[in-house]
Amino acid sequence: MRLLEKIGLVLFLLGMGVFIAIPFLGSYTLDRDLVVSNTKEIHQEKMGEILSPMYGKEYTSNFSFLSDFRSNFNSYNDQLKSQQLWDQVIWDDYGFALAKAAASTPVRENPWLWLGLSIGLAVIGGFLYNFKKYEGEPAGIKNNGIFHSKLKNRGWLGMVTGGFLILFYILLYWFPAYLVNLVWMVEPISKMLSGGSASQWFLYGLVYTMAILVMGIRMFRKYRGNKYQQLRTASVMFFQTAFAFLIPEILVLLNQPYFDFKNIWPLDYDFFYDYQIDTFLSGGGVGMFMLIWGILLIIVGVPVFTYFFGKRWYCSWVCGCGGLAETVGDPFRQLSDKSLKAWKYERWIIHSVLVLAVVMTALTIANYFSGFSLLGNVTNQLHSFYGFAIGSAFAGVVGTGFYPFMGNRVWCRFGCPLAAYLGIVQRFKSRFRITTNGGQCISCGNCSTYCEMGIDVRAYAQRGQNIVRSSCVGCGVCSAVCPRGVLKLENGPEENRIQELPIIIGNNSIKINA
Repeated sequence: MRLLEKIGLVLFLLGMGVFIAIPFLGSYTLDRDLVVSNTKEIHQEKMGEILSPMYGKEYTSNFSFLSDFRSNFNSYNDQLKSQQLWDQVIWDDYGFALAKAAASTPVRENPWLWLGLSIGLAVIGGFLYNFKKYEGEPAGIKNNGIFHSKLKNRGWLGMVTGGFLILFYILLYWFPAYLVNLVWMVEPISKMLSGGSASQWFLYGLVYTMAILVMGIRMFRKYRGNKYQQLRTASVMFFQTAFAFLIPEILVLLNQPYFDFKNIWPLDYDFFYDYQIDTFLSGGGVGMFMLIWGILLIIVGVPVFTYFFGKRWYCSWVCGCGGLAETVGDPFRQLSDKSLKAWKYERWIIHSVLVLAVVMTALTIANYFSGFSLLGNVTNQLHSFYGFAIGSAFAGVVGTGFYPFMGNRVWCRFGCPLAAYLGIVQRFKSRFRITTNGGQCISCGNCSTYCEMGIDVRAYAQRGQNIVRSSCVGCGVCSAVCPRGVLKLENGPEENRIQELPIIIGNNSIKINA
C-alpha cells in the first residue's frame, strides 16, 4: 500500500470514529418552553403536563433523556389505550424534535468543526485512498484476490461493515432521536440550501451523496480507459448530487414543493398519496408541472426510453439506489448468488412487490377521488405497512446493509418495483441486448463473477447466445472484465434478439428461455 493510500485510510478511519462518537456527546435539558415550541398546537398543553416531571433535569446522554421521555409519554398513551379512548391518544412521535431542541452539546455549538472532523476527514481520506489506487496495474479487471479478502468475501471485516450499515439504517428509520447530534452537525448546510432546519433525512442525503462521490472516484480509477464505465459513473454522481440532493432543497428555499425530478413511481411509492397530490395541487404552476412530469415519466418515459436503451438508462445511469450500488457497493458485486434457486426467488419476490405497489396505488387513487368514502383510513394502514416493510426494511436495512452479505444489488434484484416494471418492458419490448461471441470465450468466468444481478453470463457466452434478461441493468461490467471482447452491449432491431437455444446433455436437449 502506497503512503498516500495509508494516509487516506488513517484519515477515513479517524473521521468514521468521530462520526460514531458524536451521538454520545453532550447533555440534554427540557423545559416547558421547548415543549410548547416543538409540538403541535393541539398537543402543547397536554404534552406540557405529560413531560413536566422532566423539567429542569440534566441528562448526561440522549439515551437517558429518551428513556425518561418514552416512559412518561408511553404511560399516558397506554392508559388511554387501555380505556379505548382512541381520540385522546397522541399518535405523533415528538422524541426527535424534543431531543434535538433539548440538546446542549459541543456539536450544536460548533457544527462546522465537528462536520470537518467527521464527514470532512472521511471524505478527504476516501479521496486520498482512491486517488492513486490501481495505478501501475495493467488495464483490465481481474479477480485479484477478492475471494481471499476479509472485506469482500464475507470475512470478519465484511461482517463488521454490514453490521454497522444495518444498525445505522435501523436508527435512521425508526430511532432517529438517537442521531440528533449528527443532525445538528449538518444544520448550517441545511440552512444554506433550504433555509430550514436539518432532519435525519437531510443528514442521510448528505452522507449518501458524499459516499457516491468518494467511491465514484474509485470507479474512475478502477475502470480507467473504459469510456462506458467512466460516463455512467459520472452520470450517477451528477444525478445524485444535483437532482436528488441539491435541487429538492433549493426548491424548498424558493417556497416550492420538495421534489426529486428523477424519482419515478412505483419506486417513488408515495407519489399518489393524498398529502402528496394536495401538495402538488396547492403548489401552483410549479406543483402542477411536477405532477404532470411524474405521470409522463411513468406512462411515456419508462416504456420509450426502455424500448430504445433497456433499463440501463435508469438503473445504471440515473437512479440513486443504483448509483450507491455501483459505487459504494462495487467491492461486493461478486457476492451475488448465481444459482437457479436464487433466480426463482428473485422473480417471485420482485414481481410480488410490484403487484403490491400497483394495488396500493390503485386503492389510494380510488379512495382519494371518492372523498375517502370507499375505504376510509384503510389506505393509511396499507401505506404504513408498505412504508415499513418495503420502503424502510427492504430498501434500506436489507437493500444497503446486506451489501457485504449478498452483493450490491439486493434491493434492485429482489425488491425494487420500478426495476420490475422496467424489466418487463426490457424483456418483451426493447432493442437492448448483450451479444456474445461464443467462439472467443475461454470460460474464465470473470463475467459471471462480476455480474451484480446474479446472471450466469458465462453460460450464455459459451453458447454464443444473446443475453436478454429482465434483471440485467446493463452496467456493462461483464464486458469490461472480459479479456477477449466476447460481450458487447447493443441496441439493435428486435428481430432475432431473443434466442431460445437448447442445452445439449448427452442425447437429450433442454430448452431454456433467455
